[in-house]
Amino acid sequence: MTKQTQAKYIRGTFWRYSLPAITAMLVNGLYQVVDGIFIGKVIGYSGLAAINMAWPIIFFLVGFGIMVGIGAGSLLSIHQGESEISQGSNAKSNYSAKLLMTSLYVMLALGLVSSFSLSLLGELLLELQSGTPEGIILAKAYLDWFSIGGVLSIFAAALPLLIRNDNSPMIATGLMGFGALLNIVLDYLFIDYFNLGLAGAAIATLIAQLIVCILGLSYFFSHYSTKPFQLESGTEDRTQNKAEDSYLTFDPSLAKKVIALGSSSLIIYVYTSVMVGLHNALFMEYGNALTVGAYAIVGYLMVIYYFVAEGIADGSQPPISYFFGAKRQSDIQALVMLSIKVTLFAGLSWTLLLNLFPNELIQLFNHEDEVLAQATIHGIQLHLFALALDGFIMLASIYFTSVNQPGKALSIALGNMFIQLPFLYLLPKFFGLDGVWLAMPVSNIVLFLIVAPMLILDLKQTQNLFQKSAAVR
Repeated sequence: MTKQTQAKYIRGTFWRYSLPAITAMLVNGLYQVVDGIFIGKVIGYSGLAAINMAWPIIFFLVGFGIMVGIGAGSLLSIHQGESEISQGSNAKSNYSAKLLMTSLYVMLALGLVSSFSLSLLGELLLELQSGTPEGIILAKAYLDWFSIGGVLSIFAAALPLLIRNDNSPMIATGLMGFGALLNIVLDYLFIDYFNLGLAGAAIATLIAQLIVCILGLSYFFSHYSTKPFQLESGTEDRTQNKAEDSYLTFDPSLAKKVIALGSSSLIIYVYTSVMVGLHNALFMEYGNALTVGAYAIVGYLMVIYYFVAEGIADGSQPPISYFFGAKRQSDIQALVMLSIKVTLFAGLSWTLLLNLFPNELIQLFNHEDEVLAQATIHGIQLHLFALALDGFIMLASIYFTSVNQPGKALSIALGNMFIQLPFLYLLPKFFGLDGVWLAMPVSNIVLFLIVAPMLILDLKQTQNLFQKSAAVR
């Protein structure tokens, strides 16, 4: 394959997976953003502050779903890449069926534990963020519904990722898009028309997620899927097949691999949860509820880029894992470099737009509150100037997950959190409220200087490893 042919192939592969993933993440992100738009317009900054205190807790539910989806998806794609080399009949086994069923069991267990924990600890977690009594009442009205239906959030986050890795990225995107559009309609009904406030936002989200779960599970029994539940028949002994390969059983070893590979993605959400919670508490200490409302709007604008960056990273995962299983290092390097370029370009472009047109974007969440608008603009200028580096760090973490190195992926995710903690402690003491805004971008710069050499070194080491392996063969 010539360099020109390879470049064309890599670009086609990248956009085939990344465009649906980016679209899916942006559309799925409407669950969060649309809630903020309706709440900001109908309730005001007190509602925005309340939901911003509830979201760090909800992030855990989404994180559990992403963990299972990314972990199981990586295993499936690596298995498919290895099958390209072996080309044996054993490659078409019940592996995908066992992997899917084990993932469903894991999600169900996590959902039940999460719902129980929310019912016991929800109010305490809100109080730890220094919420006002009014804010805690508003946020608890939102959380109470997720203590009932938290399992739906986990399944709704994971199923589209599993469908995508079943070679159906467009169906996964369509499913998430349908859920998001349904959520918009339901938000209008429950928040605006029925005037149910934050409880209405939670009900709307959970109903939309329920529909996504039903359709997502139905996919695996449809003619669009690779039919993982349809066991291979033929000359194999069916009794032995049933005893050894029953796809209805829980496989502990597969569950451990799914959790290990997906743990870095979970930590990213845990990191986001902890950081948002700490920022909420510090903004209440150095500012007030209006400052938390401004931080909520900054968060909604920031997360739009996160959805793009996460879509690029998630879209890169299946082909990188496949190339890794097939030992095609030159394709891995080309895809990673293209992903980095697109991620940084998107981050820099969004940062420029935020600084050029802040008022137009803020108006989506603000009902003519000039003080809130000015506080939000100040937050954008200080908090988001290194936003593109966050996307690079996320991509690096997903890369290591894709090549079956959960330890390195986990270290990046943990480093993202622990490097920021001392800045959150020290900068406010010197710069007050501005120090709270500056903690994240400063820590992003420091972590980037660590992660970038780490990624480059691993790409070179993997290339040498594959060359030695080819020489032995």
